Amino acid sequence: SLQFAHIFSARTLICLQNTLKESRDNVRHHYDTAMLLGETVHFIIRCVIPSVYILIITVGLLGNITLVKIFITTSAMRSVPNIFISSLAVGDLLLLVTCVPVDAFRYFYEEWIFGTVACKMIPVIQLTSVGVSVFTLTALSADRHKAIVNPMDIQTSSAVFWTCLKAITIWVVSVLLAIPEAVFSQVVHMPDKNMTFTACVPYPLSNEMHPKIHSIMIFLVYFLIPLSIISVYYYHIAKTLIKSAHDMPGEISEHSKRQTETRKRLAKIVLVFVGLFALCWLPNHVLYMYRSFNYRQIDSSLSHLIITLVARVLSFSSSCVNPFALYLLSESFRRHFNNQLLCRQRKYQEPIVNSCLAAGSAPLSHILSYSSGS
Repeated sequence: SLQFAHIFSARTLICLQNTLKESRDNVRHHYDTAMLLGETVHFIIRCVIPSVYILIITVGLLGNITLVKIFITTSAMRSVPNIFISSLAVGDLLLLVTCVPVDAFRYFYEEWIFGTVACKMIPVIQLTSVGVSVFTLTALSADRHKAIVNPMDIQTSSAVFWTCLKAITIWVVSVLLAIPEAVFSQVVHMPDKNMTFTACVPYPLSNEMHPKIHSIMIFLVYFLIPLSIISVYYYHIAKTLIKSAHDMPGEISEHSKRQTETRKRLAKIVLVFVGLFALCWLPNHVLYMYRSFNYRQIDSSLSHLIITLVARVLSFSSSCVNPFALYLLSESFRRHFNNQLLCRQRKYQEPIVNSCLAAGSAPLSHILSYSSGS
């Protein structure tokens, strides 16, 4: 179907089948080339795709479940940025356990086999997950902007509550924006030469304007507009940090230095998250718009298949990279992560005492805090 998260339409499935068919049809004239092409496509479908998808699911589940577990079991880590990051992880888990397996199965079956209910639900789940990711990144950028540009704003005791409310609102908005996918998605039977092809499509096929409008709206709402807002936030963040570096007096307290470094480190972490999201999803958006504006043309080449696979793998990889980016950027989170993996039996007391940490690592909230270094 033309479900957004993997951007793999019924016509693309036909393309894949045509690639195999053409390789067989051309055997008489180009035997060696056709056999090589057919074997290459067969190898990609039967070996490469399952291996890559299993790796994405395994790594994504490991990283995101561990991140959420750290947040749930460590009360000191329930700061504003951590709440947003945990919401990101939950959205990624939703995509990993539902959409990625369904997408993988579609390479092994020529038709849509999951029925009408799945045809309507899978696109909603995919678009909800993407919405949660990009809107949460926007909220995180706004939070970092507030902490750096307006550092005198004091975190109130209700900050965590309001942050949870914002995270819930993001989920509600993401679901509401995805509901049209369930309304218009349908199972259709498409003719393909001498056979009928069953596919799941997200809009009526009677008008060529539908795919164009759909792809443009998806690109604007879930990519261009949020990233433009984030860019404005980070422009002001960079401007403030540069100005503060020039205006900083020669003698400054150690506490102020720590605050400044913490702000920079937090802003860097969020910026890395945003960059990874943009890198992972841009190829998919470009490919989807290309197909939408060339809807009647079917590209059955091996190169198009490979480009499609790379774009899809990148988009799904966005659901597993954040925990490991955080692992590389935050020493404190790295310690908690290692101890979650190595020490299954852990007992927490108030104040939090980690029986597995002989040296006593600092909670992640010291790195990902709302205010400047609290």
